[in-house]
Amino acid sequence: MKIKITTQGGDLPSYETEGSAGMDIRAFVKEPVKLDPGERKLIPTGIAIELPKGYEAQIRARSGLSVKFGIGLVNGVGTIDSDYRGEIKVGLINLGEDPYTINNGDRIAQMIIAKYETAEWELSDELNRSSRGSGGFGHTGI
Repeated sequence: MKIKITTQGGDLPSYETEGSAGMDIRAFVKEPVKLDPGERKLIPTGIAIELPKGYEAQIRARSGLSVKFGIGLVNGVGTIDSDYRGEIKVGLINLGEDPYTINNGDRIAQMIIAKYETAEWELSDELNRSSRGSGGFGHTGI
């Protein structure tokens, strides 16, 4: 699949290994950005994309940053919709105990391109039964 991309000077997203599902995306900052513990900041990437209709780009945390330093995404997983044409920015949060510095070109998140369906609601008076029923939140055990 080919996807149009523009750059203000930021690095193109890239797969780091042949089996990677996610492309690493990098910070595009003029000067280092310090994230203190508990602090949230929107980090620019210097890129914008044009996705085909029916596709989204999912922005996910990098496991290494999360486990080693406590750096995650503010909203868990971000979605870039097919009709968005602005610069991709990543909302990072420092859940760690120490300040963390983001430098230009640092890999800050992953981007996965995924197909999606548009749902149409069908109002009903009841739902078909299932073996699970309405049980949730750990009802099947640990």
